[in-house]
Amino acid sequence: MKKHQPRRRLFSLTLRQQNIAAGYLFSLPFILGFVFVFLYPTILSAVFSLNELVITKTGYALKYVGFENYRHVFQVHPTFIRDLTETTINMLSQVFWVLVFSFFAAIVLNQKFRGRLIARAILFLPIIMASGIILKIEARDYMTGILEYGMESVSTFLVTPALSVYLSKFQLPDALIENILAAIESLPNIIRSSGIQILVLLAGLQAIPSSLYEASEVEGATAWENFWLITLPMVSPLILTNIIYTIVDYFTSPSNLIVTNIRAAAFGTLGYGVGSAMSWVYFGVIGTILAITFLIFSRFVFYHE
Repeated sequence: MKKHQPRRRLFSLTLRQQNIAAGYLFSLPFILGFVFVFLYPTILSAVFSLNELVITKTGYALKYVGFENYRHVFQVHPTFIRDLTETTINMLSQVFWVLVFSFFAAIVLNQKFRGRLIARAILFLPIIMASGIILKIEARDYMTGILEYGMESVSTFLVTPALSVYLSKFQLPDALIENILAAIESLPNIIRSSGIQILVLLAGLQAIPSSLYEASEVEGATAWENFWLITLPMVSPLILTNIIYTIVDYFTSPSNLIVTNIRAAAFGTLGYGVGSAMSWVYFGVIGTILAITFLIFSRFVFYHE
């Protein structure tokens, strides 16, 4: 008698192929959205950057000028290069402190204590407060402006000098003290920019198997050793995700100086050509920073099988 052989599936996939297919499936909404919504404006923007756009009665006309708009951005515009450099430097500080705060907040919220749900909701409020309509309301709210000015005044005249004197007693480097003081002054912005990062890290912390900590405790490991040998490696992929997300979020913020300059150039006297050239230069800088960041930090990422 012939042995019964299992019928082979026509579309049998290995585990790796299944994971790849799942990745493409989850990315499908973004891919479709980019192709059908953003691809044409992106190509049109690249065309505008190489032309001078002239408004006519029937629409607009393009006059090819080559790389003249890019030359204007680098050699004629008085502040673009300086603003771009300042924005990049500020981004490095902002990303560092957002990651530190979000990681600390996620670890605290992962502990079991009364009122944990309320604490999570409070830390998620900055995301709601950062929405477009809320920002417009705040911009027109005189009381909010007065309160913000008052908080800045208190920080400038009371907190910052006293803390500066206190930190100087530890003989810390001046650059480190200035960085700490700058982070304290921008603490409201750091909290407002940390909501998504906290949720991502909190989900990663809750996904760590408790058996790993139980085994380490049996071996006599301390809490500090558990943090460096278990917690940090297990959430390292999510830390890399948060780094990429925070960089993109900072560079695309409506309050960003370069974004404001590009908007002013496109809808001002410089025209769409120069504004599009500025946006493509800015896009190139962001892409380069993201590529360097990924190449550096991906070496330290641990993927648990």
